[in-house]
Amino acid sequence: MKCLVTGAGGQLATELIRHAPASSDVHALDIETLDITSAENVMKHVEAIRPEVVFNAAAWTDVDGAESMESEARAVNRSGPGNLAEACRACGSRMVHVSTDFVFNGQSSTPYKVSDQTGPLGVYGRTKLEGEEEVMRVLGGDAIIVRTAWLYSPHGKNFLKTMLNLMSDRTSLSVVSDQRGTPTSAGSLARTLWDLVDTDASGVHHWTDGGEATWHEFAMHIHDSGRAMGLLEQDVSIEPIATKDWPTPAERPSYSVLDISESTARIGRDPLHWRDEVDCVIKELASTRSGGVTG
Repeated sequence: MKCLVTGAGGQLATELIRHAPASSDVHALDIETLDITSAENVMKHVEAIRPEVVFNAAAWTDVDGAESMESEARAVNRSGPGNLAEACRACGSRMVHVSTDFVFNGQSSTPYKVSDQTGPLGVYGRTKLEGEEEVMRVLGGDAIIVRTAWLYSPHGKNFLKTMLNLMSDRTSLSVVSDQRGTPTSAGSLARTLWDLVDTDASGVHHWTDGGEATWHEFAMHIHDSGRAMGLLEQDVSIEPIATKDWPTPAERPSYSVLDISESTARIGRDPLHWRDEVDCVIKELASTRSGGVTG
């Protein structure tokens, strides 16, 4: 199966390549080569490769930056997926597009189902929802959209690596304790994306790792796992704080746990608990300690 992966070099694209089936022929293009905001550029590359499946791992993920750069965020998160969808339709390709828990407003007290009403709080969530709508408008049943949450990996910039770097330099930190979601390994998500393609899925799906946590609980486990695996040399005090005491340009949902039951039924497996996935990633970083935590 010939596939095109956008956003090469990013954490999700890296894991998609890493977990690609042996029978797949993966063409991965970085954002400099494949600018998804350019319809002409997208069509040129998709026509040249003629993939059976396009995985869109390119996105504007700066939640706070989107508030002051709305047009730029919309170009990447709405126009970009739309351009890819149009090229897929022209070339007869399927498309896998990744979205976010931030399409919800956080007012629920139970995990969000795919069918639940969306209501993004900020520019990032709105533009990601608009991207979903563009893809479905163009491709319908030839598209798979997967919402996920709190993504991290051994690669690139993410919360886990930021925390490890801060914990290496400081003796105390403060982390928000009243926002609840599910930390999700990019490797776990990548495996699921391949599985959904393999089962001929279509439409909107949810995927995260198992369980739920606050950012503070996430940080605490990163610390404990990092200490246990020798990646951190000192104990760090991690104090819980309220969102109101850590103001940011973008409002974030206080609860964004996703109901993944439909996805687990479809692919025939449950995810690992998020704590176990964190341990796997930290173990990998510890094994390449000389350069593993940078970025």
